[in-house]
Amino acid sequence: MMSTPESRLAALGIELPTPASPVANYVACVQTGNTLVVSGQLPLVAGKLFATGKLGADVAVDVATEAARYSMINLVAQVKAAVGDLSRVRRVVRLGGFIACTPDFTAHAAVMNGASDLSVAIFGDAGRHARSTVGVPSLPLDAPVEVEGLFEIA
Repeated sequence: MMSTPESRLAALGIELPTPASPVANYVACVQTGNTLVVSGQLPLVAGKLFATGKLGADVAVDVATEAARYSMINLVAQVKAAVGDLSRVRRVVRLGGFIACTPDFTAHAAVMNGASDLSVAIFGDAGRHARSTVGVPSLPLDAPVEVEGLFEIA
């Protein structure tokens, strides 16, 4: 039996949530041609933030890494809602990570691996992606992490 993104999610014990609705004047996803752009997703679990605060102050790296993983789960939920079958994802092209942190915090890459590692676990080699990880002074709702994505769709 061929492994699919949905079967890998099941093996990981991940059930995709209902995608969050945009909270301002934008849409969750835009598809143009075979490219799907997904707006930044917060680390929501059952509609509530998994964690709040800033790295380098009141959020530990391991907590923020888990938050990045939850952001990725929400990103994948948006992709599934937009395209139906996750097997249509040919490639995770790029992930963008925003880390709310103090000016002296420098472990952005470790935090963002929470999303990147899950991308590969779900999509296999097609989940390997380019990425940027940027420290920012604040994020919506005091979230510690936000992740956006660019996907190639069949």
